[in-house]
Amino acid sequence: MKLIIVESPTKAKTISKFLGKGYKVESSYGHVRDLPKSRFAIDLENDFNPEYIIPIKARKRVTELRAVAAKAKEIILASDEDREGEAISWHLKKILAGDGSKTKKGSVSVIEDKPVTRIVFHEITKDAIEHALLNPRELDEDMVNAQQARRILDRIVGYKLSPFLWKKIAKGLSAGRVQSVALRLIVDRENEIKAFKPEEYWSVSGIFSSGSESFPAGLKEISGKSLDKFAFRKKEDVDALLDNLNKASYLVKSIKKSPLKRNPSAPFITSTLQQTASGKLRFSAKKTMVIAQQLYEHGHITYMRTDSTNLSASSTTEAKNWIMENLGKEYALERPRIYAKKSKGAQEAHEAIRPTTAKTSSDIGLTDKDQIKLYDLIRARFLASQMPSAEFESTVLLIEGDETYGFRVNGSRLVFDGYLRVYPQSFEESQVPKLNEGDKLTLDKLLPEQHFTEPPPRYSEAKLIKTLEEAGIGRPSTYVPIISVLQSRNYVQKDAGRFFPTEIGEMVNTMLTTHFPDIVDIKFTAYLETSLDKIAVGELKWQDVLHGFYDPFNVLLEKKYIEVEKQIEDEVSDEVCEKCGKPMIIKFGRFGKFLACSGFPECKNAKNFGKNKPETTGLKCPKCDTGEIIKRKDRKG
Repeated sequence: MKLIIVESPTKAKTISKFLGKGYKVESSYGHVRDLPKSRFAIDLENDFNPEYIIPIKARKRVTELRAVAAKAKEIILASDEDREGEAISWHLKKILAGDGSKTKKGSVSVIEDKPVTRIVFHEITKDAIEHALLNPRELDEDMVNAQQARRILDRIVGYKLSPFLWKKIAKGLSAGRVQSVALRLIVDRENEIKAFKPEEYWSVSGIFSSGSESFPAGLKEISGKSLDKFAFRKKEDVDALLDNLNKASYLVKSIKKSPLKRNPSAPFITSTLQQTASGKLRFSAKKTMVIAQQLYEHGHITYMRTDSTNLSASSTTEAKNWIMENLGKEYALERPRIYAKKSKGAQEAHEAIRPTTAKTSSDIGLTDKDQIKLYDLIRARFLASQMPSAEFESTVLLIEGDETYGFRVNGSRLVFDGYLRVYPQSFEESQVPKLNEGDKLTLDKLLPEQHFTEPPPRYSEAKLIKTLEEAGIGRPSTYVPIISVLQSRNYVQKDAGRFFPTEIGEMVNTMLTTHFPDIVDIKFTAYLETSLDKIAVGELKWQDVLHGFYDPFNVLLEKKYIEVEKQIEDEVSDEVCEKCGKPMIIKFGRFGKFLACSGFPECKNAKNFGKNKPETTGLKCPKCDTGEIIKRKDRKG
């Protein structure tokens, strides 16, 4: 019997359908070894040697896997194809070899003289599994080292910097390496919004007519000079012009038509799937990945943590065949469309996220509404990527007044829908009036309009992920954890689907940007991400990267422990403890300010403290005539 080990029981069940009796597929239920939560567990004096343990929740499963492996003649490790999956396979091999167990029985190898191989696949289909089994390989130590280096880097920042925050701000706070950069982006954007001062500007458009037809046109140039957004800063600037515009005589100066193409987007990678599912389906990044995982494990889509836009030759052929059979030859491409790598650090050996078949969601038997929505989105994007561009006819009509004033009308119409046939996107069709060059026009009305510049918007999940990706920060597996951690730590909250920093989040960010600028520096964090990528391909040693980060960081940390004063001291409030009568004091914790009894530890009374506490009004409630109306405030007033 050959034993195949994967991470997920669903994945194991799907793979089992494709294999004969000579195989047994088991699941590890995720990681079987990890760093302990209770201590640092990194030997800094011994080249960052990590101390791994078998978590309590994994011990029973480890015992069961060892028992099955002992009876197998061959072990095949088939965890996911990314660095995290490679590390899971590496740890599985270690526990089967007897490493990491404190029991005598568990320290005995059950794989001596047995072949242990690694297989990877982009999709869970019969062809993909059979191909993987015919092409096994050894464990990739470089990929394992890259995952291990990331884990240790994050451990160093979390376990070394968090106690500093406890001492200098408040207990219970924590710092994270990549999350701190994301927090800085959110805080910086909030500061931009607070500092923003709107600028006034004006635009001028006119209603023109020729015969019975009237249409709008915008003033775009004066005396041959193009007008920018701020050409008219105030009403007086416009008023000085209106009289001359009204007196001018107008005619059609030119009509220019030109073809315009809109190309389809590349098939999804992790970040673009999360962004598009947010915009089109209103799914959070976390929900998107949970559903994508389900679709992958049931064999419906390819692996969902990827930064490559590559497509296999067989998939593009299947797409072409489906398009020709169902849409017609005019919607098919002669050759597959290939997309350039955009994501920094993209691993081109991987594939984009695509369906494993061109069939519709109903054809493959999906019934869950959210799975159907996400599958349909992935399928449509994949098919669209292998279809012709949409073709438009663009028309620009220029109106001239007294050879001085230039008004413009833009129009476009769809000529050929191309990929929009399967992947609809919003576009505006506007007709330009049927006129000829030299036709005289009547100016019926001028429409001056006041505008004000607007502050930059807060980050949505989609925009934050896009910004992190463009900066080279984080990788497909880290976008969701970054956002989840910031929210769980109460460093950020959401208002109308957009992030804003909490008071405690702003304080942590100020501390880090002031005293540990590298930790929150976008370029430095991107440099570390690139270093991890280089470890994964054998270009850098993982210990060298860790030394390059830790050695200067540790010197700075020791210095800051001495230099930095505690940022917040307890202050006495005007409230009295209702349990013991002693004054309540305002303290600061991981969730911000709270009230605690000054009689602690004898009295452990504590309660929420809000700067937006209800205010009394002295007015009786008109409905019950017994209660009092109170005034509450939220972030909007």
